[in-house]
Amino acid sequence: MSVAGVTAPPEVQARLLELQALDDELGRITAHRRRLQAGGDLPAAADEQAGLRRRAADERGVLEDLRTRIRRLESDVALVEQRLTRDRGRLNATSSSKDAQGLEQEIASLVRRRGALEDDELELMEALETAETAAAETGTALAAAEERVRALQADQDDALAGLTENEQRVTAERVALVAELPGPLVALYDRQRTRYGIGAALLTRGVSHGSNMALTGADLAEVRAAAPDAVVLDAESGCILVRTAESGL
Repeated sequence: MSVAGVTAPPEVQARLLELQALDDELGRITAHRRRLQAGGDLPAAADEQAGLRRRAADERGVLEDLRTRIRRLESDVALVEQRLTRDRGRLNATSSSKDAQGLEQEIASLVRRRGALEDDELELMEALETAETAAAETGTALAAAEERVRALQADQDDALAGLTENEQRVTAERVALVAELPGPLVALYDRQRTRYGIGAALLTRGVSHGSNMALTGADLAEVRAAAPDAVVLDAESGCILVRTAESGL
């Protein structure tokens, strides 16, 4: 327990409790802002959205690849059909048994080639249908995730705006209150609050609300001996002790 080299009437010292309440509120606003910016459901929702976007991009790549392969097969089938039409025309027009035999073998080979290409095309078409279904499902999930992120972001923005408005109000109240208090008293309060986290606290029935501990007999005797306008500091918490009729002195 110590007596600071600052004096102020008891009723003026009591107003430090109002100042401490405003600073406590500003501290809660700051902590709430940090929680809003760093926590909540938004980071997880944003991660989900990013994952779905990557999956959607991958699936678009798969779809494009399948469609390119199908177009290539369709082109190959069309080319085989052209050759079949040509060879059948030549077969009908030839009178050479040797040429006819060669054309018939080529036609048979082309028919087998066409069948293999059509089988491959059918397989790719089935794969494309499956991929399109997966892409559609991912698109639906991504749209829902994006809507959730927008909603959470809007909620966060609204909450942050409300905190800023409240912070501005409390700050204005603090400025007005500080203007009504003696400069040396406010300077001592601010110094103690910066050092120890609390600037002023009530002394009730011998218990400091700064440390939530009862004063020792020696400390209590020192407080009792201090002049009413003397500013006393709590030995435990370092804050200014505000004395009232309920202080137990």
